[in-house]
Amino acid sequence: MHFKSIAELSAGLQAGDFSSVELTQHFLDRIERFDGELNALVTLTKDQALAQAEAADARIRSGDAGPLTGIPILHKDIFCTEGVKTSCGSRMLDNFISPYDATVVTRLKDAGVVMLGKTNMDEFAMGSSNETSFYGPVKNPWDTERVPGGSSGGSAAGMAARLGVAATGTDTGGSIRQPAALCGITGLKPTYGRVSRYGMIAFASSLDQAGPMTRSAEDAAYLLAAMAGFDERDSTSVDRPVDDYVGQLNQPLEGLRVGIVKEFFGEGLNAGMSASMQTAIDELKKLGVETVEVSLPNSHYSVPAYYVVAPAECSSNLSRFDGVRFGHRCDDPQDLEDLYKRSRGEGFGAEVKRRIMIGTYALSAGYYDAYYLKAQQVRQVIAGDFRKAFESVDVLLGPASPETAFRIGEKSDDPVSMYLSDIYTIAVNLAGLPAMSLPAPLVDGLPAGLQLFGNYFEEGRLLALAHQLQQITDWHQQTPS
Repeated sequence: MHFKSIAELSAGLQAGDFSSVELTQHFLDRIERFDGELNALVTLTKDQALAQAEAADARIRSGDAGPLTGIPILHKDIFCTEGVKTSCGSRMLDNFISPYDATVVTRLKDAGVVMLGKTNMDEFAMGSSNETSFYGPVKNPWDTERVPGGSSGGSAAGMAARLGVAATGTDTGGSIRQPAALCGITGLKPTYGRVSRYGMIAFASSLDQAGPMTRSAEDAAYLLAAMAGFDERDSTSVDRPVDDYVGQLNQPLEGLRVGIVKEFFGEGLNAGMSASMQTAIDELKKLGVETVEVSLPNSHYSVPAYYVVAPAECSSNLSRFDGVRFGHRCDDPQDLEDLYKRSRGEGFGAEVKRRIMIGTYALSAGYYDAYYLKAQQVRQVIAGDFRKAFESVDVLLGPASPETAFRIGEKSDDPVSMYLSDIYTIAVNLAGLPAMSLPAPLVDGLPAGLQLFGNYFEEGRLLALAHQLQQITDWHQQTPS
């Protein structure tokens, strides 16, 4: 059952071929069998999952079921879940039981999904390898000596190993797309504001966006349709109708202009990855799309701009974790200053501390204009490059990662090298655009990700292009042994 799509499983549930309880137990058994080696989950919610599955079965019998009713999924442990630990991969929140659900969780719960558990992640979503988690690194199912990517590495590894039908993730600088690429699954980062951030623990508020991580574009369309929409509790949520993503999957593609971003195919791209991308481009042409070369001339500034903006916002957001209101508190503090210092020193890991210090420095008096303000100006220049490109093309294309999954520990002592893992994903977050990664031909037996970029709120077009490519190829069906 773990190879069936959401549509196939939903049809089976409706027809009574199997129950949601049976389907849920199937995935719980797979988690028990495989996750000990992968470390993809932080929390398994077995009893709650079976109770939700029973409720889903009752809903199906009553005729009040949607396409997601009874479908077992995984939630990244950055989403608040009522009555369940929400750790954000950090010792700081290891004892935090959320009193409420994030909007994403609520909407999927209303759609009838079953939550199997919470997935491991880089601490506070800061990382590109899922090695910074307080709970230890996640391992890539394709090669357990390699990373799954980050920060949504637990969700990506869980999907690659078929530990759930779908998963949620978040993307601040590529944290859905890069792990999706390294694990051979489909991952979509929606337009900023398309999906509510309420109840999603903040890293960098102007960049964070939630999205689906699934086996296929079709499954992503089903999940996004339930997740998206205006939320008055999120001041950055956009009040705009949700498109019929599933209904748009087979929209005509004849004459669609796809821009090949030349800056993403130069020095730094692995030769095998380049060949994989070219094969994918050749298959796209069979769908009747026209490909042209386009330029994003300022995209090389995206990494330095991001690593000023994101740490600055993280420094501000993480100041709330002080050992006073919730989260980790040091033992026997001598005074308030000691409480702050030791609680934060003990609760945060090395990468989080590094980014807090960078961000605090960038925001400090005398440096704000030189660093943070300048980075925001560069951000607008990068967004302008995208606007100009979309005047002549409908979709942009490039690789999601410069290389396949690297070995665990290979870049742990080189933060800059680790940051460059997101070199092809970060610009989209700075501009607030939608983008997705989908499986391309394997490179030396490891997954590669083809990345598609769309104009604002054109997730439906991206999903249609990805879906129709997946109808004529089998790359998304490849699974680790």
